[in-house]
Amino acid sequence: MSETRTDGGSEDYEHYEAVVVGCGPGGAAAAARLAEHGIETLVLERGVEAGSKNVSGGLIYAEDSAPYTIDDLFPDFREEAAERPVTDYHIHNIDGRQVTTYDLTDLHEHDTDWCDAVLRRTMDSWLEQRVHEKTSETGGGVLTGVRVNGLLRENGEIVGVTCDELDPIRADYIVAADGVNSELARAADLMDWDEPDEWFQGVKAVVDMDADVINDRFSIEEGEGVAHLFSGDLFEDVRGGGFLYTNEDTLSIGTVFHLDSLVAEEAEPHELLDALLTHPLLAQWFDGEYNELEYSAKLVPDSKKVAHREPYADNLVLVGDAGGQMQAQGPIIKGMNHAVTAGALAADAYALTRGNADPEAAGRRYTTMLEQSGTMGKLRPRRYELTSTVGEHDLVTKAVEGVLNSPVGSIAVGNPIAKRLLPKAYNSPFLVGMLPDTSMAYTTLPSLIGEKHGRTVHWENEIEPPSLEERIGDLTYNTDVGNPHILLQDESFEASGAAVYACPVSAEDFGGGCYRAETVKTNGSEEKLVSLDTQPCVECGTCAIVADTEWTHPRGEKGVEYKQG
Repeated sequence: MSETRTDGGSEDYEHYEAVVVGCGPGGAAAAARLAEHGIETLVLERGVEAGSKNVSGGLIYAEDSAPYTIDDLFPDFREEAAERPVTDYHIHNIDGRQVTTYDLTDLHEHDTDWCDAVLRRTMDSWLEQRVHEKTSETGGGVLTGVRVNGLLRENGEIVGVTCDELDPIRADYIVAADGVNSELARAADLMDWDEPDEWFQGVKAVVDMDADVINDRFSIEEGEGVAHLFSGDLFEDVRGGGFLYTNEDTLSIGTVFHLDSLVAEEAEPHELLDALLTHPLLAQWFDGEYNELEYSAKLVPDSKKVAHREPYADNLVLVGDAGGQMQAQGPIIKGMNHAVTAGALAADAYALTRGNADPEAAGRRYTTMLEQSGTMGKLRPRRYELTSTVGEHDLVTKAVEGVLNSPVGSIAVGNPIAKRLLPKAYNSPFLVGMLPDTSMAYTTLPSLIGEKHGRTVHWENEIEPPSLEERIGDLTYNTDVGNPHILLQDESFEASGAAVYACPVSAEDFGGGCYRAETVKTNGSEEKLVSLDTQPCVECGTCAIVADTEWTHPRGEKGVEYKQG
């Protein structure tokens, strides 16, 4: 559990003008910009190096309208830390072997200066070095292997952070960029883990493939890359979709689903990933060869519902996933760019209010800057808020589903006019921004499009993805023996059973994962109970939401270490 220590102020703790927790893109942007303002800044990162704890899809955008992009702050970023620029963008609507593909380049290039595929271990570790150089010039630096476990308070006000490995650290300004499972956001009562429908779960495989082979199989040249999205019936009734991005000499292939849908359908994430990997459409790119380098998972906040409108408390501000700043609206998936913008704006807000006796002055200025820059409008689009009340109402959803599944729906989607208009609708940022979070958008309509307008895929996909046991076995762990970072509070299946199938390293018929269920007989009665082993944990945080647990991150440098991310 996150700690909040109350301190009388008598102890002479180390002090920095600013402390940034987390050295992903949001934390790196905040720290770099603070250093450019001449502000003494210490960055605390819990991994053995930045990126070793981080996972993303991942594409990073530079938006024309954004006040800051990653290459504004780190000019060599694209040459040194990115994989490939994404020059082609497609979505595949799938119904069995029937596939209708739309070119989404217009949507992809809307408000886009450039977009690159990235792997987090490479990217974040490069950023860490640049940040350390910048912050060292102002008397700070980057410390890795330090888990910040809570807030230091004095007379009720936040005055610093507490750590597992170090004494408390005082700071005039604290930037929480500690990710989707931010312990600081929760310690400040700014975010919670209560509602599964406010979160997505992403699962990803990084697949080895020679650069020349990628160019050949994806019909691209050196310096080009492609993104493919997948929706329809290949995930049955689970709301979400799949993605494939070309890196320099690997592929990132994954799935992202609404967490409440995973729970409702009792779907197992690793099986959904395998459904994508083994679909006949992907045979053209694998050609019978499959070498998975890494399996990973993370939670993703749904910014439409959880992006905090006032992400601050006292002198603490939230940046990136910690503040719910991940934009996922149908085929629009943007997170790291918003984290960069937010981090830089948080730094500027402090520089503008530096010396103000009001501890919330910087937080208020940061909130205003998020609004005025248009960032909050992208994260929480007004048109979604206006339409979702109706579009996601149960009666409306059932009515729309009924129409689409009727002969009327077949005619409406299958006619020549719809065939011309549907690709335009998919490329409209305005319409995509209103998409309801229902099965209509993710499953029913894409399946119908695939059925009515698709071509039949005749390839046979013969690859065999690794088993869950093999995937766990291939990961690197530094187990903190005797110090489990998750405690099961209620072992009944009713309270915690959803974790048995929703946890990405557990499965109902697999005894080697984090969660398992067993029937126990006592005094003539039977009870189904859940047990937990944190050793295979990939630290996604799923069980913090779907089970009754006390969830924290492992201590610094402990737990899973991602090599790709």
